[in-house]
Amino acid sequence: MESIRLGVSACLLGESVRYDGSHRFDRYLVETLGRFVEWVPVCPEVEAGLGVPREAMRLVGEREAPRLVTGRTGIDQTSRMKRWARKRIRQLGEEELCGFIFKSRSPSSGMERVRIYTAGGEPGPYGSGIFARAFMDACPLIPVEDEERMREPALRENFIERVFTFNRWRALTSRRASAAGLAGFHSDHKYLLMAHSPSHLKRLGQLVANPQKVKPSVMYASYLPLMMEGLRLKATVPKNANVLEHLLGYFKKQLSPEEKQEALGLIGRYRQGLVPLVSPVTLVRHLVRRYDEPYLSRQVYLNPHPAELMLKNHV
Repeated sequence: MESIRLGVSACLLGESVRYDGSHRFDRYLVETLGRFVEWVPVCPEVEAGLGVPREAMRLVGEREAPRLVTGRTGIDQTSRMKRWARKRIRQLGEEELCGFIFKSRSPSSGMERVRIYTAGGEPGPYGSGIFARAFMDACPLIPVEDEERMREPALRENFIERVFTFNRWRALTSRRASAAGLAGFHSDHKYLLMAHSPSHLKRLGQLVANPQKVKPSVMYASYLPLMMEGLRLKATVPKNANVLEHLLGYFKKQLSPEEKQEALGLIGRYRQGLVPLVSPVTLVRHLVRRYDEPYLSRQVYLNPHPAELMLKNHV
């Protein structure tokens, strides 16, 4: 694969761009995930010309249309930020990003849970930062997350899984659109989709099942939004266990009754929370290699991202 480019709030890489000249270096992003991606750093406030250090700002007004206002002098920076954001998002479109990680709770970059204040200074509802909202509106299919939520293993795994899937989609669409190409992509992602949403898997299967009736370009345009919608849903323990049992069924003729019982027992221990997901997945990978199962060897579910990230060790 070519390098996967991810947008990121610059302060998370250790750049001293916060209002007080500090940073929020994130070791996991830089030292672990950074081994597999190319970062595209963005600092909305500095790039919009506000400088370092600068007066702290906050969101004020209504949740659907908050204003970005300096905390001490009350200067409204909303128009400046929105003008810059429109230009920067057009530039980012040329970067072919596969995801974006925002600084949490930032009035410019916060993905969610950014406090919005009333005109009188009272804390109000939560919303999104000005730039983050503009980016998500302009690029609704690109996976996004913030660094606080990335500390939760299930959310981190879900985000990175979507990033690598989006990158595979970009590789697919870099070639000439064809019904066969999309069918192959769908086949390879079958069990990954099943782990997130069996209903989305069914709908996507129906989409690719009639290439004679639908043009490839239309199929591609319909497939991506539905796939990303399904992958945003949590891959729960019961859904993962169901997938693992389906995969085990491919070896019913090769496994002895004792081996089958041992494998089912491991999946059962995963259901009970006694072992992490990586344990039964590793067993299935072993069976795929041992019995040279060609269809399962292509299943993204078994290798959705680099093993070095150890994401399935914690879910």
